Amino acid sequence: MNIDTLTGSATNLGGKLKEGIGAATGNEKLRGEGKADQLGGTVQKTYGDAKNAVEGSVGPLIDEARRFIRERPFAAATLGGVLAIAIINTLRGK
Repeated sequence: MNIDTLTGSATNLGGKLKEGIGAATGNEKLRGEGKADQLGGTVQKTYGDAKNAVEGSVGPLIDEARRFIRERPFAAATLGGVLAIAIINTLRGK
């Protein structure tokens, strides 16, 4: 869990409270603010969840690449060169 997930959940909860108080008192402005806060909180929480998912899936891959480079520097340099040539040829349209 990261700060975006926590903040989004808290904002969502605050929005639900605002909406409930607005509904109980008949204050449509407060109710609308509560719904807007809920939407903002949901978006921020979703962003935090996506960030966690990316970190969880990409992190081990990066660690493996670093290990490969450390253990086989010449093979890594060769692979990097081949990829660079492939990218250059792709950009040139060949």
